[in-house]
Amino acid sequence: MDDLKSKGISAFIWDFFGKLSTQGMGFIVTIFLARLLDPSDFGLIAMIMVVIGIAQVFTDIGLGGALIQRKKVLPIHYSSVFYFNISIACILTAITYFSAEFIATFYNNEELIPLTQVISILFIISALSSVQAIRLRKQLNYALLTKVRFISSMLSGIVGVTLAFYGVGVWSLVAQVISQGIFYNVMLWKVTVWFPSLNFSFKALKQLWGFGFRMFLSGLLDAIFTRMDFLIIGKVFPAATLGYFQRAKSFNSLVIQYSSGSLMAVMFPVLSKVKNDLPRFQNIILKSLNILCLVVFLLLGGLYLTAEELIVFLFSEKWLPSVKYMELLILSGFSYPISALLVNVLSSRGNSKAFLKLEIIKKLFHSVNFVNAYYYGIESYLIGLIVVAVLGVSANILFAGKEINLNSSSFIKPIVTQMIVSILAVTLTLQLIELVTVGMLVGFILKAVAFLFFVFLVNFLINTKSYIEIRELILSFLNRKKYH
Repeated sequence: MDDLKSKGISAFIWDFFGKLSTQGMGFIVTIFLARLLDPSDFGLIAMIMVVIGIAQVFTDIGLGGALIQRKKVLPIHYSSVFYFNISIACILTAITYFSAEFIATFYNNEELIPLTQVISILFIISALSSVQAIRLRKQLNYALLTKVRFISSMLSGIVGVTLAFYGVGVWSLVAQVISQGIFYNVMLWKVTVWFPSLNFSFKALKQLWGFGFRMFLSGLLDAIFTRMDFLIIGKVFPAATLGYFQRAKSFNSLVIQYSSGSLMAVMFPVLSKVKNDLPRFQNIILKSLNILCLVVFLLLGGLYLTAEELIVFLFSEKWLPSVKYMELLILSGFSYPISALLVNVLSSRGNSKAFLKLEIIKKLFHSVNFVNAYYYGIESYLIGLIVVAVLGVSANILFAGKEINLNSSSFIKPIVTQMIVSILAVTLTLQLIELVTVGMLVGFILKAVAFLFFVFLVNFLINTKSYIEIRELILSFLNRKKYH
């Protein structure tokens, strides 16, 4: 028990700081690229990545999650999944390559044809290292994954910025994406001890299929609906408008990466190991939710307060239209991280049927909002996302509570508490800022420091469960370092 907890904490810390360093590196690279390239260049790549992102789900069809969730995994399972993924990736590459003209016609932009044909190779690149990454996740070896991700991000960033500096334009973004996959593959193959055998078994795939297929359908729905906004905006508006929206959405994704990304990556294998111990399972979920809520609303409030300063200071005033999109996106940003934890309750316990049903319900909410986007525009869509976020989290709470026999109030309390704390801290910070007249940089620092202070002050004064869990997590990590 203690060993699993220790491994879980270590994996979370490694993955969190790994994402922090990797995203930090990527963020620095993006600053250079955003200043060297036009918003329309980012819009063009976003159009293509919608198609790539949706089709990417088919390279695995949920078998990776099944490998992690399944207790007894034999070498034949790994090898069979590896060869299956490669085969599907080759088919997807061919389909995307020969569909490039159709994609360009859909968006009414001929520039997309060569870009799509070159980027189609990403399917094969991704499939080559998928099983190695799955094995490391199952073993909770996030230290190694973190190092590989960081180095590949750094090297590909150098490639992209160098080409952009020499005037290559949108192709510098293509080179960055492809080179990152290549660097990642080369290093992962070099450092992992696993290599596929020459054996392949449909029987082994079938053993994974029951859980994997429903997870694949859920993943496919998620891939489609999380990218549908790009598809609609890219179809209806100019590439530059999509570029502004993409920049705003990438900021919002920081909340996911820094708050829930690491926790979710670690939680699935950890919860899968204790799925039959219900009291322990419940305890892990509630502790994680309390920690997650504080981190999520801390980041959301901070981003909301400093949205304009961040966009203008980092990317220049040509990206100013992104600010309004970013502020509206942030208001619905709490949904994904919290939902990601709650759906892990279903997936880690092997209840893929309930998982799929839940995803279908949430996608119905999104479908209505996509119609709203098509007829009433981007801002109306972003306002609708706030309503969708509340409905989605409510559905997740109902399903997760039923699965592990917990009252809805156990989930709702930390969410509402930290939401109120964040709103209060934002209000106090804005009132403080009105009392002084400072420049953009000083204002940014003052907002960030004041908001951070108010969030932890309020949590400390009312001694919230989230604050207690965060403090215990930090102390546990520090003590562990002290005695090793």
